[in-house]
Amino acid sequence: MPAASSPVEISTDPARLDRDLIHAFLSRESYWALGIAREVVDRAIEGSIPFGAYASGAQVGFARAVTDGATFAWVADVFVLGAQRGHGIGTRLVEAVLAHPQVSGARNVLLATADAHGVYTSHGFTALFKPERYLNLRRPGREPFAPAPAPPPGD
Repeated sequence: MPAASSPVEISTDPARLDRDLIHAFLSRESYWALGIAREVVDRAIEGSIPFGAYASGAQVGFARAVTDGATFAWVADVFVLGAQRGHGIGTRLVEAVLAHPQVSGARNVLLATADAHGVYTSHGFTALFKPERYLNLRRPGREPFAPAPAPPPGD
């Protein structure tokens, strides 16, 4: 694993992605995609603009944007590997996503998080404007988010 202080590169080249690492994190460590199948992760990446974060050539983070390229974008699957957290890599990923030409012009950029509000609010994200206008189609057996982890005792 690269040292936490290694310079980080952000790339949208899908050929550089370590899909085994991405699937392992999402299916075993994320709270929102536990148990997700590898084929579903691959299809999600193919239908998105992927962003890999790399330190010393090894992938240490990931994010993707689902967008029409003009008016709407959804930021999804943002993560940084545990040993690399706390060094601004998540912030760099979000900055890269928001600066991408197919995202930067969108009038509506959405995401969901249970535990990283500070990362996103520092980039202008707020609670939904007029949430009564938004609906969510939830299909039994295909829940979009796993339960958030319980806060540590004393929080």
